[in-house]
Amino acid sequence: VQLVESGGGLVQPGGSLRLSCAAAGFTLSRFVMGWYRQAPGKQRELVARMTSGGSANYADSVQGRFTISRDNAQNTVYLQMTSLKPEDTAAYFCNGNNALFDYWGVGTQVTVSS
Repeated sequence: VQLVESGGGLVQPGGSLRLSCAAAGFTLSRFVMGWYRQAPGKQRELVARMTSGGSANYADSVQGRFTISRDNAQNTVYLQMTSLKPEDTAAYFCNGNNALFDYWGVGTQVTVSS
């Protein structure tokens, strides 16, 4: 079982990035899939979550700027990030969980700076 994030990088304020999280060894459409982030010295926080039924919810800080989506055929979940701010700088982690399992990726760094 594996979750592999990609798509992080350095972007200027106001820019966009799309993060990808590819799942191997399980079917992510049967899980609650989430994106979390952790900035240096801060606790990991939920950014966005999508249920197996496709319902999404977002942290207040990213509402209207970030969009979580899922491609069942690719077994991949995405996080489209727009209007990025310096305070969005963090390591971003993908998570998949259900009643029995809780899987994490190793993270991808997003840095928003001019």
